[in-house]
Amino acid sequence: MKYQGVIFDLDGTLLDTLEDLAFAANTTLAAFGFPQHQTADYRYFVGEGLNILMRRIIPPSAVSEEMVQNCMKKFSEVYKECWNIHTAPYKGVPEMIAELSAAGVKLAVLSNKPHAFTQICVKSFFPDHPFLYVYGQRDGIAKKPDPAGALELAANMGLSVDDILYVGDTATDMQTGNSAGMKTMGVEWGFRDRAELEKNKAWKIAAAPAEIVSYVI
Repeated sequence: MKYQGVIFDLDGTLLDTLEDLAFAANTTLAAFGFPQHQTADYRYFVGEGLNILMRRIIPPSAVSEEMVQNCMKKFSEVYKECWNIHTAPYKGVPEMIAELSAAGVKLAVLSNKPHAFTQICVKSFFPDHPFLYVYGQRDGIAKKPDPAGALELAANMGLSVDDILYVGDTATDMQTGNSAGMKTMGVEWGFRDRAELEKNKAWKIAAAPAEIVSYVI
């Protein structure tokens, strides 16, 4: 076995959450009288935490700390009601997770999504999940691309960074894994394109979840 552990990003890697995220964000914008964005635009807005998402979608002239906080609160209220309407695992992901687990690979999730929502999504869409740890964005832990969360997971999993493959779909994920000293694998089915993954030094790029199993085992 090439790797004893795998750390996965969540949105755009394990789950296609784009439509529900876009709906919650646009509903938030509408509530404050701001123009809305196309769903496809959210592929580039999301990925670096809720605070950054709000700063990206609010009109620049309206951005203030108070407005960002108000929009974050509204988004959380809306997303709580719509997070599972269109969201679903990508094709082949449940089978990939099952195969890795059956082979004895230690699995974890590291997301910039708020911690509570990250845990809810994993428990709902992977009810029998074998993940040892599921971490979203938490107070006191720097969000990705800072490697702090990935290194914490490595320590908790009892593994060296050399024994862990970091899997994600964005520049942020590649930067996180590389900064932590882990091999990084980008996925082509996520929110960003292959060029972004290559530019940010993805070690390998998978076109389908089954390829991850092949690389790990």
